[in-house]
Amino acid sequence: MSESTQTVRGNARHEVPDPLREDVRLLGGLLGRILREDGGQDLLDDVERLRELTIRAYGDPSPHALDEAADVVASFSVERAEQVARAFTCYFHLANLAEEYHRVRVLRAREAETTTGPAVLEDTIPAAFARLTEEVGRDEALRRLGELEFRPVVTAHPTEARRRAISGTIRRVSDLLAERDTRRLGGVTLAENERRILAEIDTMWRTAPVRTSKPSVIDEVKTVMGVFDAVLVDVFGDVYRRLDDWLLAEDAGRVAPVAKPFVKLGTWIGGDRDGNPNVTAEVTRQAATLAAEHALAALERLAVETGRKLTLDAEGTTPSAELNALWRRIRLISEDVARRAEEASPNEPHRAVMLAIAERVAATRTRDADLAYATAEQLEADLLVVQDSLVATGAARAAYGDLQRLVWQVQTFGFHLAELEVRQHSQVHAAALAELRELGVDGALSDKTREVLDTYRALGAIQARFGLRAARRYIVSFTQAPEHLAAVYELAAFAFADDPAGAPVIDAIPLFETFADLQNSVPILDSMLTLPAVQKRLAENGRRVEVMLGYSDSSKDVGPVAATLALHDAQSRIAEWARSNDLKLTLFHGRGGALGRGGGPANRAVLAQPPHSVDGRFKLTEQGEVILARYGDPVIASRHIEQVAAATLLASAPSVESVNESATAKFAELASSLDATSRARFHELVKADGFPQWFAQVTPLEEVGLLPIGSRPAKRGLSVNSLDDLRAIPWVFSWSQARINLAGWFGLGTALATAGDVELLRAARAEWPLFATMLDNVEMSLAKTDERIAAQYLALGDRDDLAQMVLDELRLTREWVLRISGNEWPLASKRVLGRAVQLRSPYVDALSLLQVRALRGLRTGSDGGSAVDGDYKGRLQHLLLLTVNGVSAGLQNTG
Repeated sequence: MSESTQTVRGNARHEVPDPLREDVRLLGGLLGRILREDGGQDLLDDVERLRELTIRAYGDPSPHALDEAADVVASFSVERAEQVARAFTCYFHLANLAEEYHRVRVLRAREAETTTGPAVLEDTIPAAFARLTEEVGRDEALRRLGELEFRPVVTAHPTEARRRAISGTIRRVSDLLAERDTRRLGGVTLAENERRILAEIDTMWRTAPVRTSKPSVIDEVKTVMGVFDAVLVDVFGDVYRRLDDWLLAEDAGRVAPVAKPFVKLGTWIGGDRDGNPNVTAEVTRQAATLAAEHALAALERLAVETGRKLTLDAEGTTPSAELNALWRRIRLISEDVARRAEEASPNEPHRAVMLAIAERVAATRTRDADLAYATAEQLEADLLVVQDSLVATGAARAAYGDLQRLVWQVQTFGFHLAELEVRQHSQVHAAALAELRELGVDGALSDKTREVLDTYRALGAIQARFGLRAARRYIVSFTQAPEHLAAVYELAAFAFADDPAGAPVIDAIPLFETFADLQNSVPILDSMLTLPAVQKRLAENGRRVEVMLGYSDSSKDVGPVAATLALHDAQSRIAEWARSNDLKLTLFHGRGGALGRGGGPANRAVLAQPPHSVDGRFKLTEQGEVILARYGDPVIASRHIEQVAAATLLASAPSVESVNESATAKFAELASSLDATSRARFHELVKADGFPQWFAQVTPLEEVGLLPIGSRPAKRGLSVNSLDDLRAIPWVFSWSQARINLAGWFGLGTALATAGDVELLRAARAEWPLFATMLDNVEMSLAKTDERIAAQYLALGDRDDLAQMVLDELRLTREWVLRISGNEWPLASKRVLGRAVQLRSPYVDALSLLQVRALRGLRTGSDGGSAVDGDYKGRLQHLLLLTVNGVSAGLQNTG
């Protein structure tokens, strides 16, 4: 590290915005007070001593700079080490919420400063629409806006190490922080605010950070339902309303909206059974029912609120003939409902009808068959009758106010809230089919095969109760032949052999995951089109087809660079295949939160896609900790949705497609070189004899598997004898815990050095969006990597050759990425983000040293001269799991 770099890092604290620095200082000081109250001054002194040493070591380039901090860690008893680990973890939770609140503060300030409407803000839908209008004309831009689709699909992959109880405390502290900021508290009210924050931090400190048992699938569903209730139930409508306000200007709210619901929420939680034996057909039904209860409860609440406000007298707001006819139908359905609504709304027919509609929604939730709506479409039709009547009588603002928000909510969530998607491995289907063909549906089938059949029956039941939109997508993991898609429909026929009419409507979706599968995707898709069941669906759905791409396994297969290029090439070929077959394609991106799993800013990734691979439709997985990070706060959620939707709209602009197309052609030779060289280097490491076992030695892989942070097993088998045994998520998670982040960059340094032409590489970064996005993500990954800490993990193994290969590639990658970017250190050009990473890194180092100590004791059987056995081993494992929580909080994008 150069002296100038040390100076820049020394100044980092002063470059962090003052309000954020003050918030972190406040919360850190209050945490220190809690530590002193509970553990005494000695505990606070130990925490402060380690903090000061890691900060000093962070700015010292000498190889022994961390030794003093490591000696302090070694001097702690295991009990003290646990307390210190918990203290640093609490600090990160508080620092994270301060940073998140500051993002909200900045977004609100930008909007408050805007005088000409939201189009002046970057990455918004109005800004994208304005640019698109310049290029294709307003009519065509409006058509594309009307067909815009953004489909986030929440998943429960085990990367959210934070407990739900901790998340609740964080939300409450964030609210209290906002109260200080927005209400300008003083005197007694300020003291009361501080007292409440102290109470919440005390609760956080005393709450065990590691769960005592793994969450069930339904627990995971409930976690997402909490996000829906707190944020998502309202935020989509907020986005639509803002867009409509911009498009219609002064006419907004008194003419029919231009904005159409473009967000459709999906979920794998309760449907993804690939490798998760805890997801059964019964669990799938429960998950769908629980989601529907929340959707209907939200609809009922909004319907009641909307109805109560429609206090419009019949004399001045005459009901239409259609509204009167609707009222007569309501009276026929239930005199009691009509009487209650009429008594509450004398001479207010629109209010009476809305309150009766609210009662029918309530009956739908409680399954009162006489009153319930059969479908969400029936409810929407009734709401439109009320809306049209209001418009016809001149009450347009009442029609397009709260009532329009309710219509948007029905159109967005239906009765099901989120489409439940099923995923299963192709080999599970193959085994079930083999049994069924031999024994028949009434034969002595295995439990696994019966469960496969029951899954189809669960889909049928969900569709019958909540509608076709509730569950129809069936994703086939490791699709490697057209037979794997044909199996989906053949199994459905077996499941409903006695009742073909009751069979659910299914869209089989191929998931191409490995490098070879991505290369073979188009021939498989060609064969898929010959399947009668697929031809039938295409005729019914307007020739819409969906294809899923796996980021995780492809990266584990050939390395991050080759996987990025292979995914780009596959998208280009699949898009051309769809165009040649007159298909409306949606590519489903199986992205994770970590940079080694397709993470990074989603909006930038969208704008780097090949021509015609987006066409106004973008679907991706939102996984683990990403769900709360992107959707846990309404302001941040709104901003994320706007950014991704804007990029999705803009991706098909002629200028954007031209840039991607020309850059892909111009740098094709460079891409080929990067692909071959990076893949060879990656395989040199991962295909070395004994690599899987060495990987398990030098990272907390086995211990991560012990964490009760998800319902899904971390491994496909009982041991890790090859990378095929390991799921992609713990592969990435373990490398990030070891502060190496290998899954995000390994092979790139060799590939760049082999290319050798700095000017060519700089030109590629400037002109080729895919390459620029990849380098930016790698730079983020490098910023959270620490070579000295990494070396301590690598020393836990018995393969100096592999350890040296990793360190050499790390140095080479860092050198070349910085040469291309012109930065002196990773993220130097990202003023706020870069400084924030710098300031938190020494604190992560402290947790890493604690983790290394625990891991070394578990690997060597000795901890500071004490033999590790029995209870002592259990204490070290507990210490290690505590640090996993803390490092995850400190690094943030870990899964």
